[in-house]
Amino acid sequence: MKRLRLFTLAVAFIGLATIHAEEMQVTDQQVRNAVESEIWLDDAISANNVDVSVLDGIVKLEGTVRSLYAKERLEKMVATLVGVRSVVNLVLVVPAVVRSDEEIRTAVENALLHDPATESYEVQTLVSNGVVTLDGAVESYAEYTLSEEVAKTVPGVSGVKNEIDIRFVADRLDSEIKAEVEQRLKNDVRVDDNLMLVTVKDGQVVLSGVVGSLQEKRQAKVTAWVSGVTDVDVSGLTIRWWARDEMRREALIAVRTDEEIKKAVEDAFLYDPRFYSFKPEVHVQDGIVSLHGIVTDALARKAAEEDARNTVGVFHVRNNLKTRPDIPGNALLTEQIEIALMSSLLLAEQDIDVSVKDGWVTLSGTVETSFEKVQAEQKALRVPGVVGVINRIDFNRYWQWMPDRELKREVEEQLFWSAFVDSDSITVSVNNGVVTLRGSVSSWSEYDDAETNAYQAGAKGVKNELQVTSPDLYGPVGPSFVTGFPGVYPYSYYYYP
Repeated sequence: MKRLRLFTLAVAFIGLATIHAEEMQVTDQQVRNAVESEIWLDDAISANNVDVSVLDGIVKLEGTVRSLYAKERLEKMVATLVGVRSVVNLVLVVPAVVRSDEEIRTAVENALLHDPATESYEVQTLVSNGVVTLDGAVESYAEYTLSEEVAKTVPGVSGVKNEIDIRFVADRLDSEIKAEVEQRLKNDVRVDDNLMLVTVKDGQVVLSGVVGSLQEKRQAKVTAWVSGVTDVDVSGLTIRWWARDEMRREALIAVRTDEEIKKAVEDAFLYDPRFYSFKPEVHVQDGIVSLHGIVTDALARKAAEEDARNTVGVFHVRNNLKTRPDIPGNALLTEQIEIALMSSLLLAEQDIDVSVKDGWVTLSGTVETSFEKVQAEQKALRVPGVVGVINRIDFNRYWQWMPDRELKREVEEQLFWSAFVDSDSITVSVNNGVVTLRGSVSSWSEYDDAETNAYQAGAKGVKNELQVTSPDLYGPVGPSFVTGFPGVYPYSYYYYP
């Protein structure tokens, strides 16, 4: 069976390689231009302080940023671009807020303690010259990753060394691990497993074959970390950027039964540490998932919806989960949220007002960028006792005029460089700065990403008339959900009115 799969893999790869033999090659200079343009468009990173060089599709980043979160964000953003095979991130973190190692240690421990998803972990911290070392033991790779992500958000942290041990409850047979890894890859819309081969030996998973982008390669590694895995090797996954178009998996178009979708969603929940103690009821009818039950924090409710959306075959999600936390009182919860906002380097000096009623938080005021607006909501959601967040924050925005012909070219270039949009099926027209998108896409995530790309290019407004032609609504996830771990921070890079 394995030999047959290998033969099929080889034949398919050779066939597609032949089809694209005369395809336009992406040069290193083109990749560099695309990377630098993307950095300039991001309102959370100072492009003046970052230098970019490219050799054989390997992007090297140098310079300085003001937080570890910005460094991580920069790398993840570059990984989403067509033509990028790898990223060497040599950017130095020069924290804008100078804190002693003891202050950083206390802040990290408080962040882990008060985060709804990590409060129960037995993690110890050491800090030396701003670099945080995490030690202890958790029961899954998801918990391992989430602890690291929380530590990276603390102002003053210049680096994180994750030495947490992953201790599984029981050993598993390689055959069991292999079957589960293959099923998880099949269920995850962010990964196309058509040209991917899974082998397992002594708990080590090896993935080989073809993926369409560096981001997809990284997502495959995360998805493959199931219970019992000791390591995941993705060095055998070759990035062929044309695969994003030609290798759209057939399973996305094929209709799954409701029972298959239900099981896939429930399996996804098993690997999300944000609601290990919750068991949402999952009901599926005609590909529409309905979630019922009670959770104790707003983050878990949002996480459940994200996990369901990222499951192959899901047409729509109705999130009927009820959030019933222990609410400490309006005044105390308001104070805790204000402290959380002040603890953020990006938000400490912003004009944000907080009001709370029965656990519902309303944020208002004005910030400098759309990214800060989203960050404020994220901070509030992670405070224990919050039922939900109403984000009424405004941000300073302006539209820089450019000729319609130039804007059209900029939009088309943005669509071309996106690893998540098939630009060949989209036509662009512009009238007085308003961009109209027409054509077809294979998923609602591609629909959203195309609109985001148009705004990134400088559109004053976007009329999105794209037609979704596949039953799959969420497809390979694009810039809206670029994260280190599936759904850890389910917030878009860009927020437009």
